[in-house]
Amino acid sequence: MAYFIKEIYFTLQGEGSHTGRPAIFCRFAGCNLWTGREQDREKAICQFCDTDFIGTDGPGGGTFASADELAERLHSYWPTGNEATPYIVCTGGEPLLQIDAAFIKAIHERSMIMAIETNGTKLPPAGIDWVCVSPKAGSDFKLTQGDELKLVYPQPEAMPERFAGLDFEHFYLQPMDGPNTKENTAAAVQYCLKHPQWKLSLQTHKFLGID
Repeated sequence: MAYFIKEIYFTLQGEGSHTGRPAIFCRFAGCNLWTGREQDREKAICQFCDTDFIGTDGPGGGTFASADELAERLHSYWPTGNEATPYIVCTGGEPLLQIDAAFIKAIHERSMIMAIETNGTKLPPAGIDWVCVSPKAGSDFKLTQGDELKLVYPQPEAMPERFAGLDFEHFYLQPMDGPNTKENTAAAVQYCLKHPQWKLSLQTHKFLGID
């Protein structure tokens, strides 16, 4: 099958458990919770997304005819001459609309580690090394276990109590960005202090001015 990729870039992971880790980001085009078009935002399930995931015209983006072709392109972004294992973060949009067993196999055949960032409405194929789920209010949430649950906060219909009993190793609150970022951050801090199961996740890449 072909894979439609918005962009590929090498940077530092900016949020969650792997904050600060060098990573190759592979942004898959398309999402099942919003078209990505502003005229559709008010009717979308997810209305606060700030990511451009439409099309394949971003840096490094394109249509890849096979899993091997895409995996080989991703591997080319990793610096040569070091012993660190290449770390790939598959994001979107919603990467599980496209990720399949063939792609996971191609990643592992090149001795790379594969992580995904998903909204949790699709169940993943076996073999993904790190699963980060970010639930969205009003969605058909299915993926109830993984490595990291990262909840954008606040979402009145998707509050932390709903997810606290799920099978994840790490639980993060990430303040919703936008005009109320300061207030949302203060509220997230207070929630974490009162409920120490939860940790605060900040979008450090925005503070640092990197992608």
